[in-house]
Amino acid sequence: MSSAKLILDGQEHEFRVIVGTEGEKAFDITSLRSATGYITLDPGYANTGSCESAITFIDGEKGILRYRGYPIEQLAAAARFPEVCHLLIYGHLPNREELIEWRRQLTLNSYAHETMINVFDHYPPHAHPMAILSAMISSLSAFYPEANTPETLDLAIMYLLAKAKTLAAYSYKKSRGEPIMYPLAELSYAANFLRMMFGHPAEPYEVSPVIERALDLLLIIHADHEQNCSTSTVRMVGSSQANLFAAVSAGICALWGPLHGGANQAVIEMLENIEADGGDYKKYIQMAKDKQSGFRLMGFGHRVYKNFDPRARILKKACDDVLSEMGVSDPLLDIAKHLEEAALKDEFFIERKLYPNVDFYSGIIYRAIGIPTNMFTVMFALGRMPGWIAHYREMRLERGERIHRPRQVYTGENVRKWIPLDER
Repeated sequence: MSSAKLILDGQEHEFRVIVGTEGEKAFDITSLRSATGYITLDPGYANTGSCESAITFIDGEKGILRYRGYPIEQLAAAARFPEVCHLLIYGHLPNREELIEWRRQLTLNSYAHETMINVFDHYPPHAHPMAILSAMISSLSAFYPEANTPETLDLAIMYLLAKAKTLAAYSYKKSRGEPIMYPLAELSYAANFLRMMFGHPAEPYEVSPVIERALDLLLIIHADHEQNCSTSTVRMVGSSQANLFAAVSAGICALWGPLHGGANQAVIEMLENIEADGGDYKKYIQMAKDKQSGFRLMGFGHRVYKNFDPRARILKKACDDVLSEMGVSDPLLDIAKHLEEAALKDEFFIERKLYPNVDFYSGIIYRAIGIPTNMFTVMFALGRMPGWIAHYREMRLERGERIHRPRQVYTGENVRKWIPLDER
């Protein structure tokens, strides 16, 4: 077994080296503080492995994303979202019998408790759907206390996956003052969500196969992305042995932040600003090249992927299909297509690998489908649900991690003497 040596104050300390199945290397510093009195300082945890995990592998330099070893390209081409959920959570693709039962349970458990529906009436119409979703997911532990124990984790998993899309659609309906739509047993996961979002009891709603497939792809490609901010939040909250609903509710709140789940919303807001300024996309291309302008094209490049985002390749085709199917006439989408064409041909963007990323295409697809901007992060949360669940389950059942408790380097005042109020 290989090891790393640290020489500190003339003393030598040895730490084992861990090598992952894809060749990733780490120093195991579990005993660092007890052995040396020192800790490591790593703001943002960019160089810190918080856990060992067997769920998702990413190689940003090569543009690789795999769920449980399966390339995202294969899953996007052949799988449906429920299959990917099962794969991420339980570690294997379901066989025919397992898949039939899995889908049946997802349908049977998709109805929300009737008392929960009454809660929606007490949110103001302008309430953000993410605020409603996080609160309602947390309240599942109150409505379904039988699913709050480690022994009933599988039941909690089923409740959460099945009801999340229903709660998300209800939050949208209530924000518009429209009657809610109940799920139908004969529809797929994606089709049910679309019907609950856009259907009306007074008239039939036909789900377009193209739109249904595009939504399925969006859910699949967002299903997991390793130890990101929201997933790490779920694991941290879960490490206290909080129930699954509470941990995922915390993850939803983390995802809500504009630096995380709000990126595709930022794409649409950028397009709106360009349109308000006359729609001259070429002007903004030039501004993006000028460091002094302070302008940055949203939806181009990625912090993790230094090459082309593999998820963006998948969504580009789906985006073209949706725009063709919908036949929409939208100046924002026209601007987006111009920006995409320019960035894919311009040497400035090619050299810097600033290709359109998953947020760029997902924002365009959501807008074309008719999903409002403030629902974009909710859509992200629906897709990420199986990833959060998989990490929670892995941590609680398979890895047995200790409660998370990061350290700090204190930089405040030294000990001070109390000053009475009259002397201040």
